[in-house]
Amino acid sequence: MMTDPIADMLTRMRNSIQAGQDRVEFPASKLKAAVCKVLKDEGYIKGFKIIAKTKSDIRIKVLFKEGAIVGLERVSKPGLRQYRSYTELPKVISGLGISIISTSQGVVSTREAKVKKIGGELLCNIW
Repeated sequence: MMTDPIADMLTRMRNSIQAGQDRVEFPASKLKAAVCKVLKDEGYIKGFKIIAKTKSDIRIKVLFKEGAIVGLERVSKPGLRQYRSYTELPKVISGLGISIISTSQGVVSTREAKVKKIGGELLCNIW
């Protein structure tokens, strides 16, 4: 079975929020770090730090803002990728949330993608 690292990251974040924890750790990758950077820039998390416990185990530690994230949802899955042009980008909870998109110019939020007029793979929705 194929594993989905972004879905795993979102599930760990969702579980930590529901458990009332203010931080979560998960295995690091460039894509996950880019998603965390967008979440920080949009004000959903306080910050994140890439920590190396051992040479083979590099992890990302995320600090949550109280009540900032209500829901997380994976959109594009390994078995069914979802691509959108900038004109087709969805509004999340009538504009109260954001979508995170992987584009040719990096990982960005829907707001930034519409300003730059670029589309890409719709990774997840956050509200």
